[in-house]
Amino acid sequence: MRRPHAVSRWLVLGLLVLIPGLSACGADQGAQPAPTSATSAGASPSVTGPAPLPTTELVSAVSVEIPSIGVRSDPLEQLSLLPDGSLGAPVDYARAGWFASGPVPGQTGPAVIAGHIDSAADGPAIFFRLRDLVPGAEVTVGLSDGSAVTFRVDRVISAPKDAFPTDEVYAPTPDSQLRLITCGGSFNPVAGSYLDNTIVFATAIP
Repeated sequence: MRRPHAVSRWLVLGLLVLIPGLSACGADQGAQPAPTSATSAGASPSVTGPAPLPTTELVSAVSVEIPSIGVRSDPLEQLSLLPDGSLGAPVDYARAGWFASGPVPGQTGPAVIAGHIDSAADGPAIFFRLRDLVPGAEVTVGLSDGSAVTFRVDRVISAPKDAFPTDEVYAPTPDSQLRLITCGGSFNPVAGSYLDNTIVFATAIP
């Protein structure tokens, strides 16, 4: 069934999550990209954005595959923060995007991949079935050096965009983790956006 979709860009992370609004679907109100320094850890939703990681890292995330729900995005778009501190949404509804200023999948910390849930023009988008993921499902992220990192889903939650669990999603972690984010819940035609975010938590398989 085709769902309505916000036509504006994410207003803030998501994935994709919004301030107020992941401009389509990835991350939304109150959702901020993972903190990347001790000073930004525990940041509240009012914080505009994280400090980017150093730009010395040459490896980037280039694809994501989730066999259990039929998802493959190759290539991934590279997402960055908008001037208001929110995470920009993928341009292509058929592709997911990686927050390129955050951890590379496989590094310590929570890497972030966001994608749209649907489009009024074309129906289901890349993360339409993200809510169907279950614990134990595997997510494989391909890297630009030819390697790949596989994550196992720990849990899937739905959170109101106006009460996004920022610290839980983006706080530093001692191991390599992945967050997948899209929109979810009911669609508000007046606001032109979904009310919730679907958030997947996954941990790298050693």
